[in-house]
Amino acid sequence: MQSRTSAARLGRPRSAAAATAILAATREALVEVGWSRLTLGDVATRAGVAKTTLYRRWSGKNELVVDAVAELFDELELPDSGSLAADIEGVVLQFAAILARPEAKSGLMAVVAESTRDEALRERIRGSIVDRQKRLVLQGRSRAQKRGELPPESDPEEAARTADLIFDVVAGAVVHRTLVSAEPADEEWVRSFTRVLLLGLTRAS
Repeated sequence: MQSRTSAARLGRPRSAAAATAILAATREALVEVGWSRLTLGDVATRAGVAKTTLYRRWSGKNELVVDAVAELFDELELPDSGSLAADIEGVVLQFAAILARPEAKSGLMAVVAESTRDEALRERIRGSIVDRQKRLVLQGRSRAQKRGELPPESDPEEAARTADLIFDVVAGAVVHRTLVSAEPADEEWVRSFTRVLLLGLTRAS
């Protein structure tokens, strides 16, 4: 007879595979039917799982869409291009490309709108998307400090506040450009934005 431990180990890959299939099906539904017509039953059918499997992980559509969009942003990587300016340009172009995808655009806009009336949803967006991607700021700043492009921080609390501010500036500008103004965040715009950002960073340093 198989032990409970062995059974649990065998169960984890199936659980992970189901979650991956559900999140992929959610993004597929966002593209095909949009947020307003997306249902958990449709997602379960697309993913080939029982509704109970889906409901064990997500209590509703909003939480499911947040996690499906968050998985897209996890694809972001900070390139090591040899300079802070080039690194920023590289990651901002990636960010803009993700926001241009229909599933990211419709999903993010919908859950942000819903979160204005739902504090728990705001917390989920913050934890699943915002806080996870702040790693890029920390990586970029550390790399720039090692190159001598930015000085090291002496106050950890001030360094954390600055990292939050940098993330807010970058994310806010790109989201506004692509989703609110509906203008392209192309290479020319990204270069101009990076120059303005670096001017502020170097003066602050």
